Amino acid sequence: MANNPFDDQDGLFHVLVNGEEQHSLWPVFAEVPEGWTVALAEAGRAACVDYVVEHWTDLRPLSLRRPVAGPNHG
Repeated sequence: MANNPFDDQDGLFHVLVNGEEQHSLWPVFAEVPEGWTVALAEAGRAACVDYVVEHWTDLRPLSLRRPVAGPNHG
């Protein structure tokens, strides 16, 4: 059975963020997917997890956090 590189405790990762402000750990050897940017570059897994915990405090996508405009919503 192959090891999952996303679970590698000793691996190096980036923290990626997309337009909805969702975060993801991403192995440094893998190409960054379209629509995602590097928020924290090349760090150990624990440092990346700490970064995500500190910065991704509202797990709802950005589009669901924005106030709804309209006659009944302000």
